[in-house]
Amino acid sequence: MPKLGNPTNTIEVLRKYHFVFQKKYGQNFLIDSNILNNIVDTADITKDDFVIEIGPGIGSMTQYLAEAAKEVYAVEIDRALIPILQDTLAEYDNVTIINEDILKVDLKKLAEEKNGGKPVKIVANLPYYITTPIIMGIFESRVPVESITIMVQKEVAERMQVGPGTKDYGALSLAVQFYARPFIAMIVPPTCFMPQPKVGSAVIKLIRHEEKPVQVKDDAFMFSLIRASFNQRRKTLVNGLQNASGLQLEKKDIVSALEEMNLSATVRGETLTLEQFAQLSNILYKG
Repeated sequence: MPKLGNPTNTIEVLRKYHFVFQKKYGQNFLIDSNILNNIVDTADITKDDFVIEIGPGIGSMTQYLAEAAKEVYAVEIDRALIPILQDTLAEYDNVTIINEDILKVDLKKLAEEKNGGKPVKIVANLPYYITTPIIMGIFESRVPVESITIMVQKEVAERMQVGPGTKDYGALSLAVQFYARPFIAMIVPPTCFMPQPKVGSAVIKLIRHEEKPVQVKDDAFMFSLIRASFNQRRKTLVNGLQNASGLQLEKKDIVSALEEMNLSATVRGETLTLEQFAQLSNILYKG
């Protein structure tokens, strides 16, 4: 099987299997070998690494990962792609293909059973609509992960690494930065994909913190506060938290907590840092 990652070989495989792109899966296959090599380099894949790839498509990046890693588990939701993957990856005996929805795969159990509980590296070209649930699912389910290197919509990548006071700052920024150190490795234009997406993409690497940057009494409670504070960005933090049905917080308690932090009762959530959200969470948490 010739190396994929270029238009000619990709088209040949698609024609051979009469493959039809599924819009519901957000399928855009990489057709640039330089980008594929750069992703593997960014992910820092070595022969000691157990890699989980999300959304291998026809196996373009999987081929590069298999050559660099000890073992690759590729999770693909589209059943129509499984025979193609079995063909394009036939010569790699260190690749296992799983036909499943990544949101239903117990990645923690997979890492424990197949890699002895040691940290894994995750690499993915993610459909834009499902980026946040996948990333948060990995972090919140305590998967032993060393790093996540993913291709996402450029705007989403930017949102992950911005700080307070910017228009893109939000719950995703805070969640990612609580668990990992994000940095954008490269911008990828639409011409590097088949079919071409309507927006630009970026490869972002999330390196998991060995020790979280803030200590909180309850992670879930802090993220409930964060989500409530960004649900209605134009409202003050006090109103956002007071109106959040799941929190059941009283206005006087919220105002008192902000006073303890030397913050005004009219402050908006988008101006608070991760450290301030952690402090507010610890003051308000009742256990």
